[in-house]
Amino acid sequence: MTAHQTLPHGSWPTPITSEVVVRAAARLGEVVVDGDDVWWAEGRPSEGGRTVLVRRSPDGTTTDLLPAPWNARTRVHEYGGGAWTVAAGTVWFTSYADQRLYRVDPGSTEPVAVTPEPAFPAGVRFADLSADGDGVLAVRETHSPGGAAADVVHEVVRIAADGTTEVLVSGPDFVSDPRREPGGPALAFLRWDHPDMPWDAAQLVVRDGAGGEHVIAGGQGESVVQPVWGADATLWWLGDRTDVWSLYRRRPHGEAELVLDVGSDIAGPQWVFGQSRFDLTDDGRVVLAYGRDGADRLAVLDGDGAVRELPSEHASFGQVRAAGDAVVCVAGGPASEPVVLRVALADGRAEVLRPARDLGVDPAWFSRPVHVTFPTEPGPSGVAEAHALVYPPTNPEVAAPDGELPPLLVLVHGGPTAAARSVLDLGVQYWTSRGFAVADVDYRGSTGYGRRYRQALTGQWGIADLDDVVACARYLSSGDGPAGLRVDPARMAIRGGSAGGYTTLAALTFRPGVFAAGASHYGVADLAALAADTHSFESRYLDGLIAPWPEGAAVYAERSPIHATDALDTPLAVFQGDEDEVVPPAQAEMMVAALRAKGVPHAYVLFAGEQHGFRKGENIRTALDGELSFYAQVLGFPLPTEEGITPITVVR
Repeated sequence: MTAHQTLPHGSWPTPITSEVVVRAAARLGEVVVDGDDVWWAEGRPSEGGRTVLVRRSPDGTTTDLLPAPWNARTRVHEYGGGAWTVAAGTVWFTSYADQRLYRVDPGSTEPVAVTPEPAFPAGVRFADLSADGDGVLAVRETHSPGGAAADVVHEVVRIAADGTTEVLVSGPDFVSDPRREPGGPALAFLRWDHPDMPWDAAQLVVRDGAGGEHVIAGGQGESVVQPVWGADATLWWLGDRTDVWSLYRRRPHGEAELVLDVGSDIAGPQWVFGQSRFDLTDDGRVVLAYGRDGADRLAVLDGDGAVRELPSEHASFGQVRAAGDAVVCVAGGPASEPVVLRVALADGRAEVLRPARDLGVDPAWFSRPVHVTFPTEPGPSGVAEAHALVYPPTNPEVAAPDGELPPLLVLVHGGPTAAARSVLDLGVQYWTSRGFAVADVDYRGSTGYGRRYRQALTGQWGIADLDDVVACARYLSSGDGPAGLRVDPARMAIRGGSAGGYTTLAALTFRPGVFAAGASHYGVADLAALAADTHSFESRYLDGLIAPWPEGAAVYAERSPIHATDALDTPLAVFQGDEDEVVPPAQAEMMVAALRAKGVPHAYVLFAGEQHGFRKGENIRTALDGELSFYAQVLGFPLPTEEGITPITVVR
């Protein structure tokens, strides 16, 4: 191919195919530093999405611990996290197959069951594991046969090596982060009750050796994240009483004190267990990551109170763990997929412990995001701006015909408290290298901009988020985008999964005429059905986002896309897993039935064996290529012939 071949936007040939997107890809999960060993988790789509534990020894060799079919993954809260831990070489993990707790002793590779087989499949689940002497602390989630979400019980338990289980905390609707004071009897943990979510009002509680409980921080108007004990029994945490999640501590017998407020969120929302955005070094320093203007910084808080940023080419940091005179973390950047990285605290010298896969793609193919802030409708909150990461079309070998504007793909993240990240995502580059502009929108309710911005979505889901995605699309189609980027107002599409799927469906029904196409991945169509039929963790979530249920049933109906299909005349592709318990398949099928009845062009793909989010490589490929094929048919551009993409069936 000669350089600068001229082809219409959307049809540009690219090496970033769906096969490359999933090939040998691994989702890097939790990181644990155990002595001189570094452990991490890898979710591997090429192996059916199973999570493998990997150990890196001091000599640099890496070893997989769990052979197939073992899968270290928990279903607590349905989103999981904290499914494993390591202490002195002993590995504890929850097996996805039966949700029982298993142990692997040093020198062994054979998991041994610790907890008994539950009375029915996945009836008892374990998460948020933390070493405690010769046993572990865990969050235990207990279900009853055929029980409703309200019947699920969450407790903090201690499990000994022989399986003996002691209930330490029972009563709150939800608990997390059980952490034992080093060398002492005190236990710290987080708790919250319906209808709050943990980012609304989680309390930090310390239970002393006599059984007395003391609320240290959190509650109405404040949320606490990630309690960590220091060696001197000082308790550290992240709290948002100053609007942003900032660093606090409480010395023994002292009062809570603010240590560091960087002006932006250090923490993120606790959708999954086991997250870490800061850690304590042996010599009393704090290593931490925080976001600003769409990118993370990695920093050290020295003993004198000075904050020192560590230079890095990366722009996203998670699983921050102290390791001697270094920090180990999962890091990624605009031109790098996530890696496990060790960074020296003295000079920022970085060593990659687990490299990203070799893509065989020149970085010239990668679109670099630009963080933008744009005006939007203020609404009741008074917040009148929103944010996005904008990716321009990028292809070093192809140019568009003179005067042709690129189509825009608006990405709506889930949560809705998630956030756009400045990390190389081949799922985004798949589109930009074909000639799409992409806007990853941090609509109001997103994390990273403080509590006020996050709570601007309170009671406004289906309103504020719609205002923001529409405002972003119009901002970019007006020519006000970064570096003069202007997109084609007649070819703007919107896509999202889960909560992002709801906003996608709502945009097409309640704001017709803005977008020319959409794609919903396991998105919500009927808010009342979601409120009445979802899992325990989110069973009261909509009380805050929309209105108390069932008292606010009229509001739910008013904002449900399924009740506004008379206004739906925009082509839509729908992708769904048949085992999804967060957004059951009936949600997707109600919308598809309405599309069919109206004769609106649409496509529907139901994936067997998938839950909330697709994990199998072949299904990820089918969804990605199918969505491209759908847009090609409804927006009017040819598919790249080199890739052999099978066109999706569009029902008209």
